Amino acid sequence: MALNISTAPLGAVKKEKGIRSVVFASAIGTVIEWYDFLIYGMAAALVFNKLFFPNIDPLLGTLAALGTYAVGFLARPLGGALFGHYGDRVGRKSILMLTLILMGLGTFFIGLLPTYQQVGIWAPIMLISLRFIQGIGLGGEWGGAAVMVLEHAPKHRRGFYGSLVQVGFPLGLVIATLVFSAVSKMPEEDLMSWGWRVPFLVSAVLIVVGMFIRSNVKESPVFEDMKARKQIVKSPVMEVILKHPRTFVAIGLKISEVSWVYMLTVFMVVYATTTLKLPKSLILDAILIAAMVELITIPLFGYLSDIIGRRPLYFIGAIFTILFAFPLFWLFDLKTPEAIILTIVVAMSMGHGLMFAPEATYFPELFGANVRYSGASFGFQVAAAIGGGFSPILATALAGYMGGTAGVSIMLIVLALITLVAACFARETKDDALLN
Repeated sequence: MALNISTAPLGAVKKEKGIRSVVFASAIGTVIEWYDFLIYGMAAALVFNKLFFPNIDPLLGTLAALGTYAVGFLARPLGGALFGHYGDRVGRKSILMLTLILMGLGTFFIGLLPTYQQVGIWAPIMLISLRFIQGIGLGGEWGGAAVMVLEHAPKHRRGFYGSLVQVGFPLGLVIATLVFSAVSKMPEEDLMSWGWRVPFLVSAVLIVVGMFIRSNVKESPVFEDMKARKQIVKSPVMEVILKHPRTFVAIGLKISEVSWVYMLTVFMVVYATTTLKLPKSLILDAILIAAMVELITIPLFGYLSDIIGRRPLYFIGAIFTILFAFPLFWLFDLKTPEAIILTIVVAMSMGHGLMFAPEATYFPELFGANVRYSGASFGFQVAAAIGGGFSPILATALAGYMGGTAGVSIMLIVLALITLVAACFARETKDDALLN
């Protein structure tokens, strides 16, 4: 009897430590992956139009730079399908190691690229190729990290632990913004000649750290059990597309928040610095503060999803987006630092964080273990390709050719309505056992 009393708490402590190590390893990887992906967006908004597309109209140059940015999003569903397939067949851990290497190499080599002035048309071609590699890496990364945490976490805290994976986005954004804020303060000549390369080259150090941490994490026990029972599916991606309509519900759930956040972190940088003639440092500082606030609000919303459920957060977030789509630009037009910072902070947490926080838990919960990696990745990444890849381009074109932001606000409202409808059709999973 004494033996049972003494060992039970020890087992619980070991289990809790094991969960924390998995969460930390998954989150640190997503921090690095998001850092890699986000610095490209900032570079596209601030310098790539001049470095890689210098011989065309400034607006078209910005659109071209954002077009190369969108290539990464178009590659994400491919990465989700490719790595989801092997993640559901070979294992979660090994694929997570591979995606980290792929993403890191793509980012590092962007920092070594020659510019248009040096090699002509080959410069944007190489840029697009490396951006495509980045997108494939990130497409496989998120699903694996989310599934690993979900399959280790206790049922009553899945939402909270999953939200810690999502913290990788704002933390990666904080690091990316800090690095880009530092280099953007350089003299223009230094920034354009070599300073812009620094954020990309720093990625090499982060990848080494991430690989070391992830190498010590154990494979998912759910996958090991599924493998032992010989429940591996031959073609998990096709299974998801043909037999799981909830995949398309997941696309609708994500479409609004992903468009919203990239509007804030990419389009608003372009709009503030070109149309409103605001200093780069102000908008970058506003994004930095908003990301730091999300380091608190995302875990809070994840914790809340364990109490009230996942779906209510989507209803609240989508309604906020509809109501705030026009005031977002009205407040920016005030051009005061206080208005800019407060607007970005509120918009980021309420229009993005509310819906982003439960996704690492909610999307994998919708699928059985044998297609979970593929299902969660595919729904997430298809929406990211549509909403994140094209919304900054469409918004830039609308604002440029319509001479105002009303069209942009309407676009954001339409996307929020899609998410609202998807939330009506989605099922709640808070109290469900994981499907096997």
